Amino acid sequence: MSRSNSQIDLSPKQVVGVVAFGLAGLLIVYLAMAGTFSVAAHEQAVVLRFGKYLRTDGPGLHFKAPWIDQRFIVDQGERSLRLPHSEVDRPGTNQNTSKGIGEQEDKLILTGDLYAAVVEWNVFWRVTEPKDYLFNFNGDAGEITNVIVAVSRSVMHRAVGDYSAEELLTGKREEITQIALKELSERLIEFGSGVAITDLQMQRVTPPDRVKAAFDDVNASIQQRDQLVNEAYRERNQLIPTAEAQRDRLVREAEGYASREIAVAQGAISALLAKYESYKLAPEVTRKRMYIEMMEKVLKNSGPKIILGSEISSPLPLLNLSPTAAPKARIATP
Repeated sequence: MSRSNSQIDLSPKQVVGVVAFGLAGLLIVYLAMAGTFSVAAHEQAVVLRFGKYLRTDGPGLHFKAPWIDQRFIVDQGERSLRLPHSEVDRPGTNQNTSKGIGEQEDKLILTGDLYAAVVEWNVFWRVTEPKDYLFNFNGDAGEITNVIVAVSRSVMHRAVGDYSAEELLTGKREEITQIALKELSERLIEFGSGVAITDLQMQRVTPPDRVKAAFDDVNASIQQRDQLVNEAYRERNQLIPTAEAQRDRLVREAEGYASREIAVAQGAISALLAKYESYKLAPEVTRKRMYIEMMEKVLKNSGPKIILGSEISSPLPLLNLSPTAAPKARIATP
């Protein structure tokens, strides 16, 4: 029987071969598609074989055995929570006109001095151990979120309870934040959650509406106190350098006076020692010289002087009528 050139005669064996080849190609394509997977830069993949942990793959293209291995992609991006969650904010609750009151009551935290304050904070977290996150919490973000919320609220209540309301509203907020961050991280590590707390930020601390006016007065007093303290420190910083300069000047003057007095005393000592050495060489001459020097100092500014002989009994001169008697007195004037 004649056939056209476009027709091809295939035997049954050839047909089976072509079909088998096609099925093999399809199987290879299916295995390539089912066995390969890619992981993004912010993800990791946990691979299980027969339900047991096999390995953790990082970003890139990877292969797994079809029907045998399972892969679970875990997002390692940073996530945040605004805390505390209020009961009226949760799905399924009746949000009526009392929402504001109920929400505020749910956010109250008792301070160490038995005051109540509305405290709000943010928690930032991400998955660091995909294996623990998958096996201990089934990779459920909702479940781990509930755990973080419960532990974070417990930790914040304990941290705030160690401080007074004034410290909470003023300078101790950063210290409280660091304490809460450290304790929250430790608790999640103890649970084996595979989650790390990257940051905790205290956003707002306010008093309840019922006592807000009183707290505002307290804050105003605190600000006024701090202002007065700062002014006192500023004045102190201005006065201290002046006082120190005056102190240094007085000290230098005292030191100079002491040096001068010491030099004068040493000069006097040297002069006395020199006179003593002269006295030892000629005691009588030295004694007379010292006497004369002293009398010179005493009589230098005493005005006119009258010197009487030792035999004259009266300062008035008398005429001696005895022809044989010699004059016994002489008046001398300077």
